[in-house]
Amino acid sequence: MKRCCLYFVIGFLLVGYSVFAEAALINFNRDIRPIFSENCFSCHGFDSKKRKAKLRLDIPGAKAVVPGDVLNSEVWQRIVSEDADHVMPPPESHKHLSGEDKKLIQLWIETGAEYQPHWSF
Repeated sequence: MKRCCLYFVIGFLLVGYSVFAEAALINFNRDIRPIFSENCFSCHGFDSKKRKAKLRLDIPGAKAVVPGDVLNSEVWQRIVSEDADHVMPPPESHKHLSGEDKKLIQLWIETGAEYQPHWSF
């Protein structure tokens, strides 16, 4: 019985460590910014003339991103939506987020959605 409990505790700790280690590896500039640059910034970036929905995803403070709360982050809800009128990126943009892109964005939000300044600023 003690051995069973020990295995359970070790397994639990390994899973917890794995999730923590993966989260620590998420880097906005390396992992998230390129995804957003390719798929989102043309409508939700620094150019106020092209910006839609008054939403900027290139700087912190976007109300559509709730750090640590993927379920209440409008960005995430739009990314996983199956409604063509709500999904982002929209079908007419001909842009597509891969499963890996979605996983990275989800993990980034879940682990606090920490932004980093662009390397050139």
